[in-house]
Amino acid sequence: MSLRPVLTSVFIAAALGYGGHAAIPADEIARLGEDLTPLGAEKAGNADGTIPAWTGGITEPPAGYEPGMHHPDPFAEDDVLFTIDQSSMVQHADQLTAGHRALIQTYETYRMPVYPTRRSASFPERIYAATRKVAATAQLANEGNAVEGAVIGIPFPIPENGQEVIWNHLLRYRGVSVGRSIAQAAPTRRGAYSLVTFSDEFLMNYHLPDMTEDKLANVLTFFRQEVLSPARLAGSILLVHEALDQVSAQRQAWVYNVGQRRVRRAPNVAYDNPGTAADGMRTSDQFDMFNGAIDRYSWELLGKREIFVPYNSYRLHSDKLRYKEILTPLHINQDLTRYELHRVWVVDARLREGTSHIYSRRTFYIDEDSWQILSVDQYDTRGDIWRVSEGHCINYYDEPTFWTTLETHVDLLAGRYLAIGLDNESRMYDFALGRKPDNYTPSALRRQGMR
Repeated sequence: MSLRPVLTSVFIAAALGYGGHAAIPADEIARLGEDLTPLGAEKAGNADGTIPAWTGGITEPPAGYEPGMHHPDPFAEDDVLFTIDQSSMVQHADQLTAGHRALIQTYETYRMPVYPTRRSASFPERIYAATRKVAATAQLANEGNAVEGAVIGIPFPIPENGQEVIWNHLLRYRGVSVGRSIAQAAPTRRGAYSLVTFSDEFLMNYHLPDMTEDKLANVLTFFRQEVLSPARLAGSILLVHEALDQVSAQRQAWVYNVGQRRVRRAPNVAYDNPGTAADGMRTSDQFDMFNGAIDRYSWELLGKREIFVPYNSYRLHSDKLRYKEILTPLHINQDLTRYELHRVWVVDARLREGTSHIYSRRTFYIDEDSWQILSVDQYDTRGDIWRVSEGHCINYYDEPTFWTTLETHVDLLAGRYLAIGLDNESRMYDFALGRKPDNYTPSALRRQGMR
């Protein structure tokens, strides 16, 4: 692997409870855009050619695409190379996550169609430039529970430890002011489900073009989520001010209760508290694959591996599909999925002594090209795999960014799963929403709720 080794000082810091970060030498930073991609991935392909070189990702949409459309599949002509199922799992075991092995062993119907690898991830040039700049100044703070010396760019493109990798996911680029309409479903073991629909808005404060550390004021993201259906939940709105350092200053959250027509503080939108209307099938910090404070776990960087992961899930994103075609018993319709071989950072998170969470251990598989978490194995208190999460992603065209189109969280014990982000029957993401911080205050929430 062409990355510099983990420094001895990092192991010393880890023994004290957090990972340190030594300043990256100028000659290392100079590798960004050369043998490394602008965000720090290995630009070259692998030795046997099954992973190609990164050549910039998708920088132009397919012919005929217009903003507002669902994103057509640029790789629709690709054929399945092979399918991994119970009959073939053993020969591919070294390139499967523990969670995927568990899914295949548990469900005869679970299979993974593997396609040619396409390194499609791309981002705006200003994100590349900012990453190169902050690589020289970013460092972990408050025992690794915060980042300082960074805005706009990926703070640790050449990471030294697990905390830095997970921070790269938390601070990755997903646009600036984004709106989306999505659906969520938690089918029973037999496949029955009720849809919950949401209108989400994100204002990525960290990524505003003129952002500085002083202006950031510890607010990473503004998030607003309104429940549209079913009728019994419709009208309730969640507002979140996501803090960069959530240990020194917890995230602030408010809920508009449509029945009471009041705005109340919501202090429990964090950690392992249940996700909104998710029927207990995910925790608050599983939204966006992982979000929020990282202080309840110790984070070990296990290195980089070549793994089959969900990628370029344009077929699953298509507006030609209906939700009922995706939502099948036990897991989503795997015939609609796409897996590719990619290099991923593997980070193992273990629950710290004296803290609590329903997951005693979580193993994250993070894409080297985008810093997007693609898969997570979640363990119960006995040390057994309990839930397996997947981030089915595409590279968007309106704003070059690699992000989920659907998240799934499969509960192996319950024989159920949660699918969140369904957008096949909804209008497409709006990357030009044009919101400002003033739109995300409790008083603004009160006015919006009472309309």
